[in-house]
Amino acid sequence: MRTSAFLYPWDVIGDPDAPARIADLGVSQVTLASAYHSTRALTPRHPGHRIVTAEHAAVLYPTGELHWRGAELRPYAAGAWAPGDAFGRAAEALAAAGLDIHSWVVLAHNSRLGAEHPGTSVVNAYGDRYPWAPCIAQPRVRAFLVALAAEAAVRPGALGAELESCGWYGLAHPHAHDKVAGVALDDTAQYLMSLCFCPSCGQGYEELGFGAEELKARVRRALEPVWRGGAVGAAGAGLLAATLGFRTGVARALQEAVVRAVRARAGAGFQVLLHADPRASRCGANVGVDAEHVLGVADGVVVPCSGGPELLEPFAAVGAPSPAAVLAANLTVVSGMGGRPLALADDVARVMASGATELRLYHAGLASDADLEAVRRSGVAG
Repeated sequence: MRTSAFLYPWDVIGDPDAPARIADLGVSQVTLASAYHSTRALTPRHPGHRIVTAEHAAVLYPTGELHWRGAELRPYAAGAWAPGDAFGRAAEALAAAGLDIHSWVVLAHNSRLGAEHPGTSVVNAYGDRYPWAPCIAQPRVRAFLVALAAEAAVRPGALGAELESCGWYGLAHPHAHDKVAGVALDDTAQYLMSLCFCPSCGQGYEELGFGAEELKARVRRALEPVWRGGAVGAAGAGLLAATLGFRTGVARALQEAVVRAVRARAGAGFQVLLHADPRASRCGANVGVDAEHVLGVADGVVVPCSGGPELLEPFAAVGAPSPAAVLAANLTVVSGMGGRPLALADDVARVMASGATELRLYHAGLASDADLEAVRRSGVAG
C-alpha cells in the first residue's frame, strides 16, 4: 500500500537530515506543498528555526510571468518563509533520498486575495464577507483557480498532485484569535452561514426561482432560533435542499475544469487526486462532493479518516470506474493535533477494511520525534 507523508518545503530546506529522516519512516512518497494558505507552523527538528509564519497565501515556486501577464487575479509570491523555488529545492533533496514527489495545491482558500480583491469573496446572508473564501461561482475566480492549479500542480519532478479546497469554502476557518464558537452551529446552520450572496450566486439563485433578497431573508429567519440557543429546524433543511443543487453544480464544473487543465499541462501518467468529503454540503479543505461524480473526474480522492473510516465508505461503495482509482485515507499522526500515532496500525487496519488503497500521513513536518517514532515502529508505511 502506497503511503505518502505531507511536508512543507521549509521542513526540508536548511535541514540536511530531513530527507533521510522522512525516508526512514518507510514512506515511498512525499506530498509537498507548492501553493499554500497563510499559516503558522512548528518545525520541531529544524536546525535553524522552530516557528515558520507564512504571512499570506502564496505559491512556493517562481510563477511563469508569461502565463500570468495581464491577469487581474494572480498568485502571490512567498516571502522569507519560502523564497524562490522553495518547492523545487525541497523536491530535489527528497527525490535524492529515493522519495517520489507529488505536489500539494491549496486552491479556494486565500485571505490575501480577499483582502486585495474584496469582490471575489463569499458574502453571507447578513452581508458579511469571508475574505479567506473566494467564491467559486464567479467566472474570474474560476479562471484564476484553474490556471493556478495547472501551474502549481505540474512542477518539475512531481509525478502527481493533490488538490485541496477545490470547491466551496465557507464559515469554518481557523482564524487568528477566533471568537466564533460562542454559539454551536450544526451542519445545516454551518451550510446556511456559508451560502454566498455575491452577484454571481444571486444570479444562480434567480435561475432556481429565488430572488436573492428573498432568499437572504429566508436564511436569516431560519437561523434566528440558532442565535437564541435553539435549532435551525425544518426551514433550514429545506433551504439546504433547495440550494444544494446549484452549489454542487458550480463545484463540479470547477473540479472538471481544474483536472482537465492539470492533465493538459502535465501529459499522460500524471496522477490527480482531490481532497474530498462525501457529504456534498460540506465546505473547506476537504470539499463536499458526489462520490460517483468525482471518481469519474479525478484519479481518486484523499479522505479525512482520523475520526474513523466512515467518510471513506461512500467512495468505496461506488465501485471505482478504474482498477487504478485511488482511495487514500488521510490519518493525522500529530498527537498534539488529535492524531493517534500509537494506534496507527489499528487505524490503518480499519481504513483498509473499508476500502482504502493508499495512506496519507498528516504531517511529518509538524509531528514530534515521539510521533514519528510511533509511525516508524508501526510498520504501516514499510
